[in-house]
Amino acid sequence: MAFRRRNKSYPFFSQEFLIQNHADIVFSLVIFILIGLMFETTAKTAVLFIQPQYNISTMSADGEVTLYHYGWKDCATVLFYLCITIILHAVVQEYVLDKVNRRLHLSKSKNTKFNESGQLCVFYLVSSLWSLYVITTEGYILHPSSLWENYPHVHLRFQVKFFYLTQLAYWFHTLPELYFQKIRKEEIPRQLQYVSLYLLHILAAYLLNLTRVGLVLLFLQYLSEMGFHLSRLFYFIDENHHKMFEMWSVGFVLTRMITLTLMFLAVGFGLARSENQMLDLETGNFNTLSIRLLVMFMVCFTQSWLLWKFFRFQLSRTREMRLEQVARKRAAAKHQMQRTLKRDSGGHHENGLIKAENGTSPRLKKIKAP
Repeated sequence: MAFRRRNKSYPFFSQEFLIQNHADIVFSLVIFILIGLMFETTAKTAVLFIQPQYNISTMSADGEVTLYHYGWKDCATVLFYLCITIILHAVVQEYVLDKVNRRLHLSKSKNTKFNESGQLCVFYLVSSLWSLYVITTEGYILHPSSLWENYPHVHLRFQVKFFYLTQLAYWFHTLPELYFQKIRKEEIPRQLQYVSLYLLHILAAYLLNLTRVGLVLLFLQYLSEMGFHLSRLFYFIDENHHKMFEMWSVGFVLTRMITLTLMFLAVGFGLARSENQMLDLETGNFNTLSIRLLVMFMVCFTQSWLLWKFFRFQLSRTREMRLEQVARKRAAAKHQMQRTLKRDSGGHHENGLIKAENGTSPRLKKIKAP
């Protein structure tokens, strides 16, 4: 199964060979793990990679329910779905984005940004729909107080735990993709910046048992980011398309305000009123004043930093647009002045003779003899 066209063959185990065939190599590794399910001696090890671990069965009003909690074995599951994500990344790149790029004929820099926005737009779309489904089925919309009530939320349903594991797998997979996609050195710090922020916040919500609040915040963030990358895709297709950026700007500010409000409501108000505020690692209770302040500081700092970058970009863009308008007015005034002077002159000199505007010499009037 080949994901990329091979215009040139490279020596085995060379850098170019690894970059060109990384999806096929990872696909072979995934098949090797799936084959392990067929044999009794390796089935337990293979299940460790494929299926979420640490499940317990409890009785509820609806009958027996299987719940999950986290542990170190989740690293194997994240690693397996990281490989799956690399394969899906290559499929989207080869069969969707590369075909569109060949039609648009973009420059190299725009091509890199188009691929980045295309990949992230697909991920944000899937993740936002998935998180919305989980939020709806878990009842967080109808009962907002469930975001902080009965904390710690140690036991998770399958769909919640699997969602967090796939989120970690995706953002960890972006690190080797910087090498596989040959990202320019100038772009690496920027991408590492937002990837690190995503990993930090998702890990904090998962390990501190704040999965309910984290799920809602991720939905809001993904919805906002999907709007930005969708606007950038339309801009690359048609550079005169700016209306979606204006709509996204309003949504971006609203998302920051809703995020901060929800964070203060759930962590600053809801968890602060909880009776159990003692650190207990065995029960997974991290509801202490210091941890709450740390979590709120992390989220507030990130949202403030995003707002600062947004307003700074908008101010610089407004300044550039004003300078362009002034330059256009000056150029138009200069052009109008040149046309006025040319019209007033009524002609021009050439070789000492006056010529009309059409370039012909005026006829000399003959003087009649007396």
